[in-house]
Amino acid sequence: MDAIAIPHPAARPWEDLMRKLQAAMAARGAHPARTVVLLPYAQLMPVARQFWARLAPTGFAPRFETSMNWARQQAWEPGETDLSFEIGRDLLTARGWLEQGGLRAQADTLAGMLVEAAWQAAGAARAVPPAQRAGWAARLRPQLLQGMEAPALATEAAIARIAFEWAAASGHATDALLDGTLTRDVDLLLVMEGFQVEPIPSALAAQLGERAQTWAWPRDLPLGEAALHEATDASEEAERAAACVLRHLEQGHVPVALGATDRVLTRRIGALLFTRGVRVHDETGWKLSTTRAASHVMAALRACAWDAASDAVLDWLKGVPALPPGTVQAIERRARRAAQREWRQLRAGDWGDSASVQGAVERIAEWRDNMQTTRTLLEWQLALRGLLQACGQWPLLRGDAAGMKILEALRLEDGASDDWSAWAPALRRLTLRDFTAWANEVLEAVSFVPPHAGDEQVVVLPMSQLLGHPFAALVLPGCDERSLPASPEPATGWSQAQRRLLGLPLREDLEAAQRAAWQGALQVPRIDILWRGSDDTGERSLASPLVQELALQGVGLPAADPRAEREEQADPVQPPSVQAPGLLPAQVSASSYEDLRRCPYRFFALRMLGLKEADEIEAEVDKRDFGTWLHAVLRAFHEAMRERGDLPRAERVALLDTLAREGIAGQRLAEGEFLPFAAGWPAVREGYLDWLERHEAAGAVFESAESEHRATLGELQLAGRIDRVDRLPGEAAIVMDYKTESLQASKDRMKSPLEDTQLAFYALLLPHRDLQAAYLNIGERGEVKAVPHPALDQAAHLLEEAVQSEMRRIAQGAPLPALGEGRVCEFCAARGLCRRDAWSE
Repeated sequence: MDAIAIPHPAARPWEDLMRKLQAAMAARGAHPARTVVLLPYAQLMPVARQFWARLAPTGFAPRFETSMNWARQQAWEPGETDLSFEIGRDLLTARGWLEQGGLRAQADTLAGMLVEAAWQAAGAARAVPPAQRAGWAARLRPQLLQGMEAPALATEAAIARIAFEWAAASGHATDALLDGTLTRDVDLLLVMEGFQVEPIPSALAAQLGERAQTWAWPRDLPLGEAALHEATDASEEAERAAACVLRHLEQGHVPVALGATDRVLTRRIGALLFTRGVRVHDETGWKLSTTRAASHVMAALRACAWDAASDAVLDWLKGVPALPPGTVQAIERRARRAAQREWRQLRAGDWGDSASVQGAVERIAEWRDNMQTTRTLLEWQLALRGLLQACGQWPLLRGDAAGMKILEALRLEDGASDDWSAWAPALRRLTLRDFTAWANEVLEAVSFVPPHAGDEQVVVLPMSQLLGHPFAALVLPGCDERSLPASPEPATGWSQAQRRLLGLPLREDLEAAQRAAWQGALQVPRIDILWRGSDDTGERSLASPLVQELALQGVGLPAADPRAEREEQADPVQPPSVQAPGLLPAQVSASSYEDLRRCPYRFFALRMLGLKEADEIEAEVDKRDFGTWLHAVLRAFHEAMRERGDLPRAERVALLDTLAREGIAGQRLAEGEFLPFAAGWPAVREGYLDWLERHEAAGAVFESAESEHRATLGELQLAGRIDRVDRLPGEAAIVMDYKTESLQASKDRMKSPLEDTQLAFYALLLPHRDLQAAYLNIGERGEVKAVPHPALDQAAHLLEEAVQSEMRRIAQGAPLPALGEGRVCEFCAARGLCRRDAWSE
């Protein structure tokens, strides 16, 4: 951060504090080199040094430290069961504590909760001098679990008991402060309090007695100019906040602080500023698991599971530099064509005869096979490193700041885990699933703060860390009742009584700290306070009580919208329309002609260009799958009946049941996946057999199912597959198309029979037959009813003329526009190509 200008409001308290410090050292006879000033935040250390240098440019300077930074001057290594505050190590230690506490079965689930509770308890334990910690624990232990005797609270009580014992028995890096190792030569200790009293500095001040003083940051500074912005929703709030930042930068109010009250909102504002070239430094960071580098690492681990889904493996392969993109695309096409949900179910024949694809698949199998074993954690770290190197992702991780943080957090660099070589928890054998869960928890817990370039115009930080910073302006979004409560909730893990017993911050302490931080934020020279009037669901949202208090006090004025208006020339997107006489298909089916009638552009994209959606491997079983299965079962049933002759009802039932089970097995679905449809099968079977008996009694005889037919229509070739053809008495025949839709939907098709395409098209495929046609509606509840076509000959004649006329028009260059109307657009595969959402109302 740039040097603080003397006129800045934050300069006066710093100058006063430095003069007061100089006077305190003189009064005590303390040498500057043996004077320590404990600051609440590490970010204030360079600011304090800068102001001391202004006051005393020559000679020795006091040491400006935080308690953790000071403690690091004494080397410390955690013991076997000590808290290390390194999430990867503490998760492993927590599992050991849980197993000792009789919770082996729940260890994987509870480890994260135990670590969180132990870290909170350690805040109190490490403020007790090491020599007194056992006595402190003995005094608190009998009272800790009072009120948690109920069986329903057994798990919570066990976590609280173990977390307390862990924190009390652990050594801590800050012990060197409280045992006198680092403080014995200190002449004067000055504790600068932040918005909240910290246990260790307070304990140090009490321990050093007359050699210590505690000072508070001045609270009587003048308030800045506050502007209040109420936005309608989150999008407008982000836009207004970004506009406020840009306005301050234009006016030279640099640096600008951006309050991180709502992380999602802050990320949205940062994205808007990035598009305008604003340099932003985020001091709060974000979860390491949300970075692109982390997604690559976790995708690799999940793809190597023995039962990995095909989609999971394909997702990983798309980020593997060792495989050419064209090869990965070829693998994906073959995997989707095979429609196997689990990668291990794919067979050698599914990959075709391409040498490059076969070679890539063999490499993938080798990578996956190397991960199919149990190992110690140390061995797993080496195995993951080897996998990332083999697939080419290792150099990418090492060339990325977030990637380097991942390698550090997971200890994947060479020699990073040498200190764990004799540590028992790291030598326990883990499955790949266990190691993947551990890695995921580590990445979820670690924050990534991007490197500080030094020339940022905007700094993102929490409101509580604004103390003493020389910001020229503050933009504070997220000041609604949910994101900025006046009384924040304490962290979970400990009850109010337990927090009071341990000396952890209570709700009233957090409220006091919140109000102090709010008051400090209002002392920035220029403040923009923003909140939204409704949340993401549209529900009404109020401003924070802290903001409402400002209005009652008459502080701050409603501000005009800071977004600049600009005049844009309307340039509406027009529906696409193409001409493609050279792509006229030589063959037309019922479904392709139906596409032409519904939307000419759909016909162009799917039939003339031959585009096709990639098959979903893990799509849920739906009614379409039920219809496909039912078609196959009925075809097999009637073909078997034709071979065996007429069968009695009982044998027909048994045959249908056998074919139904074989049909489900043939789809290779996961166990129970077809259960919703299989449960209704008895009703469907009985209803179909009842209809079939009536149908056969009328003289109908099964002729063919799923049969392919072709016919010539001028220069066109008609082609299609007919679900069912039955012979009727005399020379007549009936074509039927199975429908598993609602009966009303089938009846609606015949409300305008001359508009029907499918049955009329079947009539064109059988031009020399005396035909009838019907939709056979097979309901899931057992209702089976034929819906006959009342005017088949007339509809077929009109369709014959329409098909030839439309194809001639296309051949002559007629446009094929996108219509963007009706339900057909809702599930159209060409919707992204025609960009309907960009031009339709």
